[in-house]
Amino acid sequence: MSLVRRCLSITVLGVAFACEPPSRPADDTVVQVRVTPDSVTLDPAQTQQFVAAGRTLAGDSVAIAVTWSASAGTITPEGMYTADTSPSDAVVTATLMGSHMSSTSRVRKRHVAQIVLVPTAVTLPAAGTQQFAAWGVRNTGDSVAVAVTYSATGGIITSAGLYTAGQTAGNYRVIARQANGSLADTAAVTVTASTGGGGIPQAGHVFIVTEENTNYASVIGNSSMPYLNGLAQQYGLATQYYANTHPSIGNYFMLGTGQIITNNDSYSTIVTVDNVVRRLLAAGKTWKSYAEDLPSVGYTGGDVGNYARKHNTFALLSDVVNDTAQRKNLVPFTQFASDLANGALPHYSNIVPNLCNDAHDCSLSTADTWLRNNIAPLLASATFQQDGLLIITFDEAGGDNTHGGGRVVWVVVSPNITLFPGVAASAPAMSEFFTP
Repeated sequence: MSLVRRCLSITVLGVAFACEPPSRPADDTVVQVRVTPDSVTLDPAQTQQFVAAGRTLAGDSVAIAVTWSASAGTITPEGMYTADTSPSDAVVTATLMGSHMSSTSRVRKRHVAQIVLVPTAVTLPAAGTQQFAAWGVRNTGDSVAVAVTYSATGGIITSAGLYTAGQTAGNYRVIARQANGSLADTAAVTVTASTGGGGIPQAGHVFIVTEENTNYASVIGNSSMPYLNGLAQQYGLATQYYANTHPSIGNYFMLGTGQIITNNDSYSTIVTVDNVVRRLLAAGKTWKSYAEDLPSVGYTGGDVGNYARKHNTFALLSDVVNDTAQRKNLVPFTQFASDLANGALPHYSNIVPNLCNDAHDCSLSTADTWLRNNIAPLLASATFQQDGLLIITFDEAGGDNTHGGGRVVWVVVSPNITLFPGVAASAPAMSEFFTP
């Protein structure tokens, strides 16, 4: 701005007077407010310290007193900003106290802008499985882990993304939806028709329950076990099934390793032979051993209360004991109901009732009641009706040494089992081959 002299010179008593020209601003006057940083990208609820400084006419930076404000989120009088949880960007403003002079900084919010589900398309046979995975992509272009909920228009999918195709051929979708959000992605699933009719359906979920120390003749037809007898009549019963040895532990090892290993119920040595866990892992299948009264997840120690390790020999397999991740598959039976409700059951479930509920220390009636209370919900579940197979057997006979361990009950249950399939309905009984 130009300065104009607006006064006259006068002389009084021989002395000349003149007015002074207007003064210029001092060099230390603040002429600009600056905020640092001038822009920032934050996650929801993340904090950022802002600092304000003044610039003088001379170009120097000086400390100034400001008031802080923000269009979203919160900021303290000292400039500490906390982003809110909305996806909208925000503006932080510093205003020089006693002035309208101010400066701003832009706060860009990071947020998930897209859900990505892979694989995007897959073709599976009936009862085939596929592991899906999902993550988020933020507005800044980087990928981030997010919680999603899986669903499928056909077949079943676990909370961890493991999909199992149904028995009906067709085109289906798997959906991964952001938990507590509206973003989602889908994948295409084509289920192909089974070929070579008459084949045995593949079981996608296998369950084995082992009871204790009872002869075949003491179970079949016994009114104390109406639930188990009902399953035997409706589904399948092996009439010539024998245990391998006495006492218990050798039969449990036989079920898990194909070898007796020992007849010492107090055996505690870690076993390194080939076993069902090793084979399951090699095939990419999941497993758990649900043991009633197991003290804690991953417990491999000896007997506690009504829990007997001799009935849970998975806790003596090297593939389990020597692997931190696999030890976590030794779980208390209380986990079974939770996994069933959440669709999180593994491909292979070893189920171990405690010493009372497996008829070792308590009555057959007690064991039958336990089966009805705990197995009936399983059989009614969508998981089991899709591709389940259940085996209920006894480890050894109570007073029979035939073939080493005596004749015992072996019942198989599956939605794919019928008593007399196809032409078998009119075939000769051939009872001469199967008499006790």
